[in-house]
Amino acid sequence: MSKPLILVTNDDGVDARGLAALIEMVKPYGLLVVVAPERSQSGMSHALTFAQPLRLRRVSKTEDISIYACSGTPVDCVKLAMGHAVSDTPTLLVSGVNHGSNSSVSVLYSGTLGAAAEGSLYEIPSIGFSLLNTSRNADFSASIHYGRKIIEKVLEDSFHPRTYLNINIPKLSIEEIKGIKLCRQTDGTYREEYEKRVDPHGGEYYWLTGTYINNEPDATDTDEYFLEQGYVTVVPVHPDMTAYEELNRMKKTWGSL
Repeated sequence: MSKPLILVTNDDGVDARGLAALIEMVKPYGLLVVVAPERSQSGMSHALTFAQPLRLRRVSKTEDISIYACSGTPVDCVKLAMGHAVSDTPTLLVSGVNHGSNSSVSVLYSGTLGAAAEGSLYEIPSIGFSLLNTSRNADFSASIHYGRKIIEKVLEDSFHPRTYLNINIPKLSIEEIKGIKLCRQTDGTYREEYEKRVDPHGGEYYWLTGTYINNEPDATDTDEYFLEQGYVTVVPVHPDMTAYEELNRMKKTWGSL
């Protein structure tokens, strides 16, 4: 019996420690094809490369793992993989492990989740993993441990193929984490601030800073809440962004246009 094919990608780049952790997480479950950006593509969301050629370079190959570096975005990685790096539709797509949270509204900005969303458009069960730790020396052992629990559950009982999972792991040890919670995305907002600076040559530039605002701090069923309580969070997401409640309301109140 042939092993399942798993497509692996990220947004932090092919040399990221989070990608190495993700490979370690999923390698017991199948043959891996890894297609990751040559360098960090964080915050690229669902961006595609149009204005310049894309390049795909094989980094290494063993019996069970092939690794490629792509010159483009995480979504470019998935598209190029499907056209040129895999010979069949993968059983699973995994993206990450991202250095830093992708809870709440970060789903709109994240390249990690952009790749997972693209996988869902190919009807591949897709999962984005993020660790709430931006340290260069972040410990990914809890990500691997709990990630395997989630992957085993998905392989046993998958989810709708036009859906992807947003997984966030708190900055805690395996022993400190209380478990895994299925929950919804928090209604939150980033208030960006662009700090004006001057470079060594006297030129002005702007550096993105900002603050996350939880718009429902008293809610007890959200990813932000359960992460603060010490749980790994699982939020099912889908690319259909239609606001159905508002659509139905407008059909009643707007009448005939």
